[in-house]
Amino acid sequence: MLGVCYYPEHWPSSCWADDARKMRALGLEWVRIAEFSWSRLEPESGRLEFDWLDTAIATLGAAGLRVVLGTPTATPPKWLIDQYPEILPVDPATGQVRGFGSRRHYDFSSQVYLREALRISELMARRYGNNPHVGGWQTDNELSCHDTTLSASRAARDAFRAWCRERYQDIDVLNRAWGNVFWSMEYQDFDAIELPVLAVTETSPAHRLAYRRFSSDQVIRFNEEMCRVIRQHSTNQFVTHNFIPPEQTGVDNTRLAATLDFASYDNYPLGHTDILLSTANTETLQRYQRTGLPDVAALRYDQIRGFSNKPFWVMEQQPGPVNWAPNNPRPAPGMVRVWTLEAFAHGADCVSYFRWRQAPFAQEQMHAGLLRPDSSEAPVCAEIRQALRDVSATGLTRQAMATADVAILISDEARWIDAIERQGSAYRHEDILWQYYGALRQLGLNVDIISPTAVLDDYRLLVVPALPLLSAELLAKLQACTATVVFGPRAGAKTEDFCIPQTLAPGRLQSLIDIRVLSVETLRADCHEPLHWQGSSYASTTWREEIASGAAVETLAFFADNTPAVVRQDRIIYLASLTCDAFLRDFLSNLCTELDLETLELPTDLRMRRRGNLNCVFNYANTIQTVPAPDDAEFILGKRQLPPGDIAIWRKQQEPTA
Repeated sequence: MLGVCYYPEHWPSSCWADDARKMRALGLEWVRIAEFSWSRLEPESGRLEFDWLDTAIATLGAAGLRVVLGTPTATPPKWLIDQYPEILPVDPATGQVRGFGSRRHYDFSSQVYLREALRISELMARRYGNNPHVGGWQTDNELSCHDTTLSASRAARDAFRAWCRERYQDIDVLNRAWGNVFWSMEYQDFDAIELPVLAVTETSPAHRLAYRRFSSDQVIRFNEEMCRVIRQHSTNQFVTHNFIPPEQTGVDNTRLAATLDFASYDNYPLGHTDILLSTANTETLQRYQRTGLPDVAALRYDQIRGFSNKPFWVMEQQPGPVNWAPNNPRPAPGMVRVWTLEAFAHGADCVSYFRWRQAPFAQEQMHAGLLRPDSSEAPVCAEIRQALRDVSATGLTRQAMATADVAILISDEARWIDAIERQGSAYRHEDILWQYYGALRQLGLNVDIISPTAVLDDYRLLVVPALPLLSAELLAKLQACTATVVFGPRAGAKTEDFCIPQTLAPGRLQSLIDIRVLSVETLRADCHEPLHWQGSSYASTTWREEIASGAAVETLAFFADNTPAVVRQDRIIYLASLTCDAFLRDFLSNLCTELDLETLELPTDLRMRRRGNLNCVFNYANTIQTVPAPDDAEFILGKRQLPPGDIAIWRKQQEPTA
């Protein structure tokens, strides 16, 4: 299914029917509307004007389109801010109130705003919960975008104090847990606790971790309440939310998604690539500036699918240049088609493009749409038509999505710990995730990305690249599963309250592998040292540990001083260093061979995803690449010699199409 984001309030009502007709003619089935429309729905407090939205929904429905309604809570109107200025959040970096004039100007800890957000959402749900043209709901819009999870408001401080009281019960327990004897930081009462912001130098890491946990809980509570009021009044309508890249939310994304029917994602490969490559050399940037990095969309697709282990939606798909990155190039010819089919290959049920018509006014007037501001078609429409033909010809979306043999386990708390205690400026949680994911994808493997709460039973290889906090519940699941598990350095290095375990790192993991981390050093990114494995030399980089191991532990790789770099006990493997890409690829390939996992080594900028019996190959290179498929492969889309920005889909000849 394909869809589009539409803003009927931006255009004269006289053009709505023609827009709807053109949408259906293009092959679109879904339209998301209303997520920024509060000031039109309620121009003044208590004065409701829903007639225009009634007409818009009826017009779209009459054309055969189904509607996703967004609650308008990402943009509280000016009259509401004037009436309740305490709704506004406070920037924790500056202590300044974030004012009206853009979007996301509300505080998750504001009880007043929660009340008002639920009020307008319930009014919409009562009115449209049984509307035959409304197929589903989107809560808010891009929760936590623009660094809005954390707030330093009085409301946040008071709610944080209550959160701490409920969690710790006794102030002495909190003081001990946080190590507040250090620097004379002890509190005498919960009502004395401050937010860990605007201090002279670093605040307690345990305090900061608690603040992030609390702030995540506030966002989750807000979304849960939105889902609740919608479902009270809706029938046979789904509820979803459009996530930004998960590392940008500052929220426990798996818990946030738990109350949704499925998760959605807003996919902007070129904007995110430009940011990710902001310090890259010119050659690298030019190589990917119009295609996006090969994993920039795929990794997020696998993350979003992993939140609930269900098919997902792409609620916003980039159709042309965006307006918010440092640089905003056009996609290379064919890339919107590539991104669309790649989403379906990774388990999407629907891809919805942002937006229908480019706005000639306001903040996003330089953001492309499917139509130009004069309503003429942009070139992307031809790619959308081709993508629909491809899906129909291959049956891609009819193929089942099975659990992969390989999973990467990540944790949002690990991201917070990384941000709180950097230790080495070159150690970055997201860089480590990209590196491990890229190594597995270049081996042609399907990869699930899962959280510590996921079921582990079906995986044969589990990769845990950066997990400093390992819960007792996760440890029990690791003990019970049969997967071979690869841990990166820093695993189990912290307790729940951000301390070094009494038995040293890796803490709880020592029940599975008999090692102790004696010391840690961090190195500048360009200061590599040798790592020796199976007669070859690789690079140890950035973060390395001195470990002591028991008699049952085998050393697989060594540092230059002949101390252990990679160790193994039964099915548990521990890397005591970050490494170069070549080592990860070779090591994981060797491990897959041991586990009898079929791999297919891909060229650098070629990626593959298997859905059902179809192998979908995407060429992110600027040259023709050879698809390394078996000699007997049957190509049902594209060909073995794959041009730039193109797609091939093949299957083994004995496997019929579903």
